[in-house]
Amino acid sequence: MPIDKTKISKAMIDKALKCETAEELMAIAKAEGLEITKDEAEAYMAEMDNMELDNAALDKVAGGYCHRTTPCTEVFH
Repeated sequence: MPIDKTKISKAMIDKALKCETAEELMAIAKAEGLEITKDEAEAYMAEMDNMELDNAALDKVAGGYCHRTTPCTEVFH
């Protein structure tokens, strides 16, 4: 049965992303009041393994520091 995505919080997603096995994901889902099958958990795990970040997502996590005395906005157009 598909999960109602409106019931999934950012905290739940963060926990799910830390799972290393389908069983862990199932346990976290159950603790949050959601039921998923092993097949569903394995599919979600496979999807997370194959996930690539787009440029917008990379910008959010990349951070960085410009060590130049010239502002980075002038150096990198």
